[in-house]
Amino acid sequence: MLEQRIEQQFIDSADLKYQAAQALSKPIAAAVGVMLMCVTGGGKVMACGNGGSAADAQHFAAEFVGRFERERPELGAMALSTDSSLMTAIANDYHFDQIFSKQVRALGQPGDVLLAISTSGNSSNVLAAIEAAHQRDLIVVALTGKGGGKIAQVLRETDIHICVPHERTARIQEVHLLVLHCLCDGVDSQLLGEQENPQ
Repeated sequence: MLEQRIEQQFIDSADLKYQAAQALSKPIAAAVGVMLMCVTGGGKVMACGNGGSAADAQHFAAEFVGRFERERPELGAMALSTDSSLMTAIANDYHFDQIFSKQVRALGQPGDVLLAISTSGNSSNVLAAIEAAHQRDLIVVALTGKGGGKIAQVLRETDIHICVPHERTARIQEVHLLVLHCLCDGVDSQLLGEQENPQ
């Protein structure tokens, strides 16, 4: 019984990825273009999210600054969820909703990109970060699910919305990780050329 349940998890995850591939390929490609323009122009991608999405933000930054699958020059990226002193100071002195937005206003420059990750699309601190990004003339790449929530309503025409068509958080997160890998691979392929068989 347990083994069948586990197998069903794999099947459900694979099914969603197949369903989402065509719908998400266009916004992912657009996000690759925006991020490529950002980093080749000396800018950086700032990534934020809560919980599993915070881990995804850190995962993305590690693969941008370090490498994804091929050797290449370092690319500018940072996760806004890693400085515990800064985050707890802002949360304590102001409000938890401002832990990302204050960093965006302090560190963001025109030409930078905010990668805003929220499975529900309703995370208040991610929404505040998007507002701060708009104030600083950053382009926002929003990675959501469940119809996009409030984030879908605040994005500008110049922003990019990658919304996983599902309601279950675990499935959305699984696709988010694949999207992040597609972003890294897409930027690398544009910088380094196509690769026949990635290792």
